[in-house]
Formats: sequence, structure tokens, C-alpha cells
Amino acid sequence: MTPRNHLQNARKERQFISGKRKNVVRFIGFHEKRDEAGFTLIELLVVIAILGLLIGLVAPAALRQLGGARASIARQSIERMGQILDLYKLDVGSYPSTDEGLQALVARPTDSETWNGPYVKDSHPLLDPWNHPYIYRNPSDRPGHDYDLCSAGPAGHGDDPAHQICNP
Repeated sequence: MTPRNHLQNARKERQFISGKRKNVVRFIGFHEKRDEAGFTLIELLVVIAILGLLIGLVAPAALRQLGGARASIARQSIERMGQILDLYKLDVGSYPSTDEGLQALVARPTDSETWNGPYVKDSHPLLDPWNHPYIYRNPSDRPGHDYDLCSAGPAGHGDDPAHQICNP
């Protein structure tokens, strides 16, 4: 074998080997790309578990904030209703009786000639943020108050003042 033939044979071998290598690399690369194209079931389950834990930790705090916001709205509404009841007293001379209730702010009571209402546009403000009617009592059960205007809170029932949101 002449050196020239030897050189040609070496080139042919390199081309053959490099061609095989390219095919091998392409074949391995095809599988690698296919493996990276999606997530495994375990990866998906881990992500779902982490999301479930996060929701489980965040949801109670968010619900507490929502409950606190409703209680704040109830306090503000009770204060505003107190101002409206004061306007009623200026016109009529006294607060509505327990029997007349807060409806006296919407419709004229039968025995009131100086009523200058309606003091509220509709009966919607007469419901607390939990869509329960406000509790109104005149005279008040509490010392130092002319009347009681309370929200029973989320439960919507109960006469225990400790669980109610009442006028200051």
C-alpha cells in the first residue's frame, strides 16, 4: 500500500466513522429532545401538591380578611344609620319605636304628621353586609343609649350582645 492509498483509506475511514457518529449523535439527540418535550407525571403531581398547599395556607387568611371587611362595613353602616335616625328624631321628635322599626325611615308611620322622609331610598341599607336585617330596639337594653342598632354578624341570629356589632 502506497502512502497515497493509505491516506485515502484513512480519509474514508474518518468519513465513515464521523458519519456514524453523526448518526449516533442525531439518534441520541432525538431521544433527548423527546424526553425534554413534556413533564413527567411525578413532576405534575409535585406541582399540584405545592399549589394545593399554597391555596390551603392562603385561603383561610383571605377569608378572614373578607370577614373583617364585612364587619368594618357593618360598623360604618350602623354609624350612618345612627345619623339617619338622628335626622328622623329632629323631624318627628323621637326615635322610631321597636314596633315601627327601621321601616319608619322608608315609609311614614301612621301616627307621624311631621315625618319628612323617606330618609333612605330603599330598604337595601336596612340589611347588614351578610344580608340579614339590622336589629333595632327602642328603648335600648344598654345603659346610656337611646336605642340599639345592631348587626347579628355572619350567623344572622342570636341576642347575645357580645356577638353583635352595635351602635357606639
